[in-house]
Amino acid sequence: MGNLVVVGVDGSSSSLAAVEAAAREARWRRAELRVVHAIWPVIVPGLVPMAAAPFGPPEGVLPAAAEHLVTEALRRAGNVAPQVEVTHEVVAGEPLTVLELQSRDAELVVVGSRGRGGFVGMLLGSTAVYLTAHSQCPVMVVREQREAAGPIVLGVDGSRAGEKAVDFAFAEAALRGADIVALLAWTPDNVPVPLPQVPDVHGPATVAEGEERLLAQALAGRQERYPEVSVRPELVHGVTHEALIEASRTAQLMVVGARGRGGFTGLLLGSVSQALLHHAHCPVTVVRGKE
Repeated sequence: MGNLVVVGVDGSSSSLAAVEAAAREARWRRAELRVVHAIWPVIVPGLVPMAAAPFGPPEGVLPAAAEHLVTEALRRAGNVAPQVEVTHEVVAGEPLTVLELQSRDAELVVVGSRGRGGFVGMLLGSTAVYLTAHSQCPVMVVREQREAAGPIVLGVDGSRAGEKAVDFAFAEAALRGADIVALLAWTPDNVPVPLPQVPDVHGPATVAEGEERLLAQALAGRQERYPEVSVRPELVHGVTHEALIEASRTAQLMVVGARGRGGFTGLLLGSVSQALLHHAHCPVTVVRGKE
């Protein structure tokens, strides 16, 4: 992981919003910003197919549309964070593979939630889901966003895989000067094993107490490392994705793990993360953790 933020662009309004968000992230992190556009193999009469150029367009052959959108992305980044060093790459290749490879050198990849079907693609398709499941670093998915002054909402599940999401949220809050709402939602049906051995004796109140301890344990030690970050633990009795989507209405950012304690072994992206990518009202960062 390097001191680098990567943003994927396709010229859509969503990806341009991602460029602005990525520029702010690079400024906060004092990192380089790399604007990346992938050209999916096409055959144009009179031109060599792009698939024949694995590391970039053939020399002197840069479609005018690609040049225009990269120029616009660089302009947007410069307006938001003129002090940030910005580089760009136009890469011939399958977009998902291009971004996954870029993530190996980055500390954050930023993409728009809906694109033109080229780089970012429709969120209801596979691109955002694939990237958040396979990226080697955290992925931020941005809508055509409004500037929000609310807290960072951290979805907590107490799993080992979710520990990196907790670490990311605290570090991000310190960079932004933001507060954190650490939210854990539960119902008797989604409490993980081991369950109480005698369900008749252990009612909802006891389960809630266990979830409260789980929330405290998940946050333990972070405030000592980030004393400037104010944290409000919030235990909600309800369905996890519904509670997080509602909390996203007033949040500036949502941070979750790729999959939580209820996921199946080997599942790369859980149902809660996918629901947030589709329906959250603010940008969502998905952080993959250790299994």
